[in-house]
Amino acid sequence: MDQLTNLAIAGGLAWASGIRLYAVLFILGLSGRFHLFDWQLPASLEVLSHPFVLATTGVLLFLEFFADKIPGLDSIWDAIHTFVRIPAGALLAMGAMGQQDSAAWAIVVGLVGGTITAGTHFTKAGTRALLNTSPEPVSNMTASVTEDAAVIGGLWLAFANPVVFLLLLVLFVLLMIWVLPKIWRLIKYIINRIIAFVSGAPQPLRPS
Repeated sequence: MDQLTNLAIAGGLAWASGIRLYAVLFILGLSGRFHLFDWQLPASLEVLSHPFVLATTGVLLFLEFFADKIPGLDSIWDAIHTFVRIPAGALLAMGAMGQQDSAAWAIVVGLVGGTITAGTHFTKAGTRALLNTSPEPVSNMTASVTEDAAVIGGLWLAFANPVVFLLLLVLFVLLMIWVLPKIWRLIKYIINRIIAFVSGAPQPLRPS
């Protein structure tokens, strides 16, 4: 399999890890054990197909599937996994490239992969935090199911059509760069409004 395909898979794993890390680990483990894709699991990732690791990632996937659909708990889960998803995404991106002759190339892939994971994680976490300001649970549930489908579809596309996936990944990164500051400015505004309401201070201006 050529380097372009490996690069698409590395990008796909980094991107998906910021949304559903345990789904990524579980799918990779199943792939290595039952050869679900036309892609051989690199030696550095073969441990994911071990029965004990598969059982662990399967249980964590089960917990994450339900935790992510409960308003409030989803944001707590995201906050905790800030310290898990980002380094895991970087390591998966490096591992997906297989054995590289250049250590510098492996470091570059890891840094870019970790950055992509961080971007998707903070975009997801910020969006869900905004949704949690609404008392109804339907929007959270819809967002969570959409994320489930996006991760499965995105990983499939990375394996099936790497060129298309890489083009979509570039578009996603550009969109993420544009939207992420807006999301977090809006979260800051909501927090400041709550503080102003409690303290009796003037309400802050809504960000543009």
